[in-house]
Amino acid sequence: MEKFITHTGIAAPLYRPNIDTDQIIPKQFLKSIRRVGFGEKLFYDWRFNTDGSLNSEFVLNQPRYDGASILLAGKNFGCGSSREHAPWALAEFGFRAIIAPSFADIFSNNSVQSGIVCVVLSDDIVAELVRKCEATEGYKLTVDLESRSVHDDDGFRANFEIDDFVRFSLLNALDTVGLSLQHEDKIAQYESNEPRHLLRGPTASI
Repeated sequence: MEKFITHTGIAAPLYRPNIDTDQIIPKQFLKSIRRVGFGEKLFYDWRFNTDGSLNSEFVLNQPRYDGASILLAGKNFGCGSSREHAPWALAEFGFRAIIAPSFADIFSNNSVQSGIVCVVLSDDIVAELVRKCEATEGYKLTVDLESRSVHDDDGFRANFEIDDFVRFSLLNALDTVGLSLQHEDKIAQYESNEPRHLLRGPTASI
């Protein structure tokens, strides 16, 4: 997981409501619990035709959005099942931030574990950013987590709210494992004071 302090990148518009996790990463690809190998399957049913060729009309297949790292999406992004593979796929594809009017709670929580910032802005503001993105090739946005703001080079600026704990985790690249390891000395002390049979757990009877 990489620290997220500030990020500037090309924005890509996928301004559809209720994009669910099965569209983000279809269920037939959920064959591993490792966080690699999912980026190439991102939005598979939209990115590819039935014969396996690229769908040239899908936004992420258009050359102008090559290397996009900020996604502009519609409301309720990440709804559906709670699969962690969805943010894994987005992160591996190269997205560092998603800007939308709202997110599914579980998806938003899972995204923190992959270092993705879910930025909530009003529907009107997101729609305006989408218009700018479509009108200007190579349109870039900057997401500044320290100042809780989004801006471009054309005078646009908006602030967003984010939970303090989530912000701390992203700024310091701490997922749940990393947060636990912040207390490694206390964990070790606890284990050193516990009887060994309790740490090993119950043994099976024969």
